Amino acid sequence: MSFTLTLKDLIEKKDQFLAAKIKLPNFDVKSLQENTLKHPVWMHMGTGNIFTGFIGSVAQKLINSGELDSGIIGLEVHSRDNLDKIVLPHDHLRLNVTLLPDGSSELEVLASVCTNLLVNGQAPHDEEQARKAFANPSLQLLSFTITEKGYALKDINGSYLPQIVKDFESGPSHCRSGMAITTALLFERFNAGGYPVTLLSMDNCSHNGSKLKAAVLEIAAQWEQRAFVPSAFIDYLKNENKVAFPWSMIDKITPRPDPEVAKHLNNLGLLGMDPIKTSRGTFIAPFVNAEKPQYLVVEDKFPAGRPPLEHSGVIFTSGEKVDLCERMKVTTCLNPLHTALAVYGCLLGYDRIWKETEDRELMKLVNILGYKEGLPVVEDPQVLNPETFLKEVINVRLPNRCLPDSPQRIATDTSLKIPVRFGQTLQNYQKRGLDSSKLTALPLAIAGWLRYLLGIDDQGLPFELSDDPQLPQLRGYLKDIKYGCPESVQGNLHPILENEELFGVNLYEAGLGLKIEEMFKEQISGPGAVRATLIKYLSQDRT
Repeated sequence: MSFTLTLKDLIEKKDQFLAAKIKLPNFDVKSLQENTLKHPVWMHMGTGNIFTGFIGSVAQKLINSGELDSGIIGLEVHSRDNLDKIVLPHDHLRLNVTLLPDGSSELEVLASVCTNLLVNGQAPHDEEQARKAFANPSLQLLSFTITEKGYALKDINGSYLPQIVKDFESGPSHCRSGMAITTALLFERFNAGGYPVTLLSMDNCSHNGSKLKAAVLEIAAQWEQRAFVPSAFIDYLKNENKVAFPWSMIDKITPRPDPEVAKHLNNLGLLGMDPIKTSRGTFIAPFVNAEKPQYLVVEDKFPAGRPPLEHSGVIFTSGEKVDLCERMKVTTCLNPLHTALAVYGCLLGYDRIWKETEDRELMKLVNILGYKEGLPVVEDPQVLNPETFLKEVINVRLPNRCLPDSPQRIATDTSLKIPVRFGQTLQNYQKRGLDSSKLTALPLAIAGWLRYLLGIDDQGLPFELSDDPQLPQLRGYLKDIKYGCPESVQGNLHPILENEELFGVNLYEAGLGLKIEEMFKEQISGPGAVRATLIKYLSQDRT
């Protein structure tokens, strides 16, 4: 018998869900949806895969236990795809598929997101609902998983992005970018009574709360200059007893929805699970597939109060310890390893991260990158142990054969990730007076990324690059470099390697620019050169 992920089937075909071993909410979903709009507590911008598989499940645990009686209001900024093709046809329900290393999976219907509102100017009624909910005194927080680029107001050259300029000029009533919409919602709350609220970034970027705050304040300042908002609004945003921007560290590997998982769900009788590609090139589905390990460490600054998320495994601590956890994970113990595997995986023809863990050179690369070059400049945050965390990543999480994560997904937006994933480590070497010129794996990772940007694999065949907003400019710098002609590199890498916006340091001043150039030259000499370069440099390391 077949069934669908809708409220109607959830009620009328409950036995079929249970027969398929799908865990169901133990609360009245319709009542929760109605109460959420009346008494909003939590809103979230960017209801993608990591949000659904992690934050959505964390909230559901609290609702199941009766510790939270209001769900999450999701905000969509970019397009109608997710709403029209996934959210609305399935009555805001999603299926959480936890992939275990032994090949089994845990299935759960998530109903913690009670409504999703489009706030990019295409749905006036949704925007009105969002503004009304945000102005409600009961609201405690707006959280974010919008990726690093969601906070960016400027391009690689420091110029304001075109949409940001439009938002400066249009003011809070007609803005379209995520950060401007956020600032407009805050202005709505300010006008309603200046109620307190927390804005919690859960994205993988250093000092994420500070990036969010800086973007909001910059937009508000531009609006003040144009007389859209009063100076008192700026004071409201700067008052941490009114508006808090805590830091956080989040970690859960959440690949794009896998067609094989959809096939398995269809075999169980659950219909309409096939993933789709959006107009923005992302992949969405009524389900999310992810690993089981998950970490969320949050600075405990919530002037309006907060749900008891610690009962769902969230760690609350000081901003200093959050910073150390984030640096540990993003700059050493996971994200740099992922990026190195992503670019070399694409070059060497891999389609799964776990397959790369069976590659001798690639595993030596990430072991050196993590243990030898990263851990020495990481301070122990105490709430999570860096070496224990790194061991779990390398020995358990990355090799999980049931995790359908691809190098191509991880390679998305790499230019925006590099300042944190590699730049922070280089800055730490400088701060501690260590010689970064002796590094091997880190410059190999950067050289591999530059080699990846050519869009030619190690057999000399073209491949499709993953989305990255700075690709046109970066590839423009490389346009005169010819595959098979190392001498064509002459000077063409300088604009990239000396760019402190990209790497946090000038790589030539850090003693790595020429080394990376040489590694890159060797990797473009012809078929097999990428593999040969890895073997050459990694064999020199006696770790």
